[in-house]
This record gives sequence, C-alpha cells and structure tokens, in this order.
Amino acid sequence: MNKIGFIWVLVIALVLLLQTGFNANAQTPPVTIGIKGGINLSDFGGDIKDMKSAIKYQAGITFDIALTENVYVLTGLEFVTKGAKHKPKKGAQTRYNPIYLQIPVHAAYKFDVASDVKLVINAGPYAAYGLGGKMKTDGEKVNIFGDNRFKRFDFGIGGGAGVEVGKIAFNLGYDFGLLNINDMKGVKVRNRNAYASLGLKF
Repeated sequence: MNKIGFIWVLVIALVLLLQTGFNANAQTPPVTIGIKGGINLSDFGGDIKDMKSAIKYQAGITFDIALTENVYVLTGLEFVTKGAKHKPKKGAQTRYNPIYLQIPVHAAYKFDVASDVKLVINAGPYAAYGLGGKMKTDGEKVNIFGDNRFKRFDFGIGGGAGVEVGKIAFNLGYDFGLLNINDMKGVKVRNRNAYASLGLKF
C-alpha cells in the first residue's frame, strides 16, 4: 500500500470509530458529508526564480467529524490542480499543471454567531498524490511526474476560515507544502496554494 492509501485508510478508520462512539440520539450528527468546489491561486516556492501564480481549481467530497458540539475534524477527498508559470526575462515560458488527489486532516472550531450561522476556523496537515498533469513549453507537452521532473507525493500544512449558513459553506484557506517535489537534485520546489471554495452539506 502506498503512502496516500495508508493515510486514507486511517481517515476512514477514524470516521467509523467516531460513528460507533457517539450516541445515536445526539443532536449533532457524528459525521456530516458534503461536496465542494472552488478556485486556487497556486504558485511554487523554492529555488526557481521568475515564478508567477496561476489560477487553478479544486473539487471534492468533505467529511465533518464532530468531536463535541463545536470541535470537529475536517477531512475529505479532493481533486486539486496546482502549479505555476515560469516567465523568465529571456527564454521560453513554461506552465506547470500538476493534478493531485489530496486528503486534508484539519482540526476545526465552529462558533455559533447567529441562528443557523457558524464561523469556522481550521488548521492541520494534508497529504497529496500526483495523478497526472503536463508541463508545457513552447507548445511542447510532457508529463509533469517522472524522472528529472516532479515527485508524486506531497505533504504540507494548511489553514483557513469560513462561514456556514445552514447547509452552505464558504471557506478561504492556504496550503503550504513542506516537501521538495522536484526530482532534479539541487533545485528545490514546494507547492504554495491559496483557495476559495463553496460547499454544500447534506
């Protein structure tokens, strides 16, 4: 089993454990499932100069796991596009478009601010696995993951804040990659990603 599969098994095990541990008659459901979609403003940190941000997207399934009435674990399964544009003063422009399957595991606190309105703050790690994507230079496209390109596994930390109005959730956040995803020795590249998402809870 690869790293991303192992992490997802742990998340599922946590959900099942919490479901059996809560009273079936409790007012707060132990797990709330939802869907979300949004836009990213993605960039690379590291050793490569002349990098520019790029607009990307995300979509996924969310799981809000209630530990108490206000304390939650927020996780899910997300398809996230990241990357950047390399625009040197001289030479060709290169666009990086990696696509990841990502799992966040965030601790969250939900403040009741009005009837059926909650303010949410959250923070925690994420793990991601590269599914595919292209690197484009002067019309030439090559796979972004492979020898002397990018490593598939990524790990980092993130945080955000949002508002829930009934079943509608809006969130702003930022993911900070901790791993060097560049497979070429001596050149470090790390994912940076700001996002805004809109979700629906069921």
